[in-house]
Amino acid sequence: MASMRLLLAVAVVAVLTGCNGVSSNNGNTNNPPPPAPDSISGTVTFKGAPLAGATVTDFLTNNNIVFKTTTTDANGKYTFTGMSVTGDVPGDYQIYVFKDGYGFYPSVASGATVKRFDYTGQFLNSGLPPSGIFFNVIDFIALPDSSVTGANFAAYDGTNPTVTLAATGQQSVYAAFDDGSTRKGVAWSAATRFTDNHDGTVSDALTGLIWLKEAGCLGSDTWQNALTAVNALANGACGLSDHSTAGEWRLPNINELESVIDVSAANPAISVGNPFTSVSGGIYWSSTSYYGGVGGSDKAWTLRLSDGRYMNDTASNVKASSSNVVWAVKGAGSTGSVQLMSTGFHVPYSAGDDGNVQAGVPMLYPRFLDNHNGTLTDTMTGLVWLKQADCVHGTWSDALTTISTLATGQCGLSDGSTAGQWRMPNRNELESLADRAQTNMAQYFDYTYVNKDGTTFQAPIFTNYVETQYYWTSTTDAEDTTLAWTVYSCDFGVYDVAKTAVGYTLAVR
Repeated sequence: MASMRLLLAVAVVAVLTGCNGVSSNNGNTNNPPPPAPDSISGTVTFKGAPLAGATVTDFLTNNNIVFKTTTTDANGKYTFTGMSVTGDVPGDYQIYVFKDGYGFYPSVASGATVKRFDYTGQFLNSGLPPSGIFFNVIDFIALPDSSVTGANFAAYDGTNPTVTLAATGQQSVYAAFDDGSTRKGVAWSAATRFTDNHDGTVSDALTGLIWLKEAGCLGSDTWQNALTAVNALANGACGLSDHSTAGEWRLPNINELESVIDVSAANPAISVGNPFTSVSGGIYWSSTSYYGGVGGSDKAWTLRLSDGRYMNDTASNVKASSSNVVWAVKGAGSTGSVQLMSTGFHVPYSAGDDGNVQAGVPMLYPRFLDNHNGTLTDTMTGLVWLKQADCVHGTWSDALTTISTLATGQCGLSDGSTAGQWRMPNRNELESLADRAQTNMAQYFDYTYVNKDGTTFQAPIFTNYVETQYYWTSTTDAEDTTLAWTVYSCDFGVYDVAKTAVGYTLAVR
């Protein structure tokens, strides 16, 4: 990831003529006057209403400086002017917004693009930080007559979450306060979730995605071959009579592949009575790579469909040599009961991969808000998390009991919460914290990003998020009920661990 963590200044700035990039006319007084500088303007809103007092930054990536800053007025509006359109190299300006207590996501109709961009280089005082920091920006190239309006930002504080998580599917109760007893998330019925469209496709009413019915048709192959095969899939192949054309189908990202898992089922871990054919209990490819910066990555995320376990063993997930099952999905997933979150992966490595497609509801930034009472709010899901990540430590059953009695005055809490309000997160809830643009989630959660003047830009999200540890979920492994699903703190893969083992857990409400 080091190659992504260079300063944003680019070498091409050296070819700009003069300090401000303005070309000389070599004394020719007959040249026409230079074109007028560009401007960019927009509105920042919260729940559709203007958000005043938000700080808007116009950052010039060519020479790695803040060009201008402003604050939104009473109508939530801002404007930047004076962006030069002359010189040998166009100015690349990025607009982003901050205000305490909010996360943001941009939108623009034309003339600019929305990007998730690596700003890690702005916080390099010595060496490389262990994890990246990514802003949501409107990227604007200053060219003659290219001014932009409608460069807008929407604000979120957790009361207007962008996604709602689905229930895991666990129905049985294995212990008090576990997933089967709390059943958090959008409920769904195994009997009605999947619909056979009788054209070689299956619709998922929960996510709105459309899957290839013949789950074994494309066989097993290496990752690149899997991407190629799925991208070429079309009507007439694999029993399809849906009029689909090449390019409509794609290899599912890891969140989409995870979404088919019904934790109450095993061999395969998909709802009993589903209409799919030739579903293997083997390991399936996702289109999501392990993040490796612009240089790429030799591994991708895989999931074992016999039980729903993620596979990260450097044998079954090596792109060039591992041969895993290939499945295909299509659709934006916007018509279901829930909308899936994007993985956060945003660097394109290969045609049709997660970095190119970026399917799902995009990540907000900042995503996690410190409530300064021992809790955090996730602006994407609206869930409230215990900030102290090393407070609850024990076996699965002990941790369930401890969290059920958690209240203000314990674990750094001063939020007024009472016993019974907190719970151990289920598999979907804990996994929702993942950002696949990070190589180590524990380090990211526990890292302090410092401005170049020594002040703190971003304090640790969680307190003492422990590395190389399994964090419990309240969800039991249906294939072996002596095991519970955990999320590994570094890679945020999902792995089954004996309930008698000792591990950490977060608390959520």
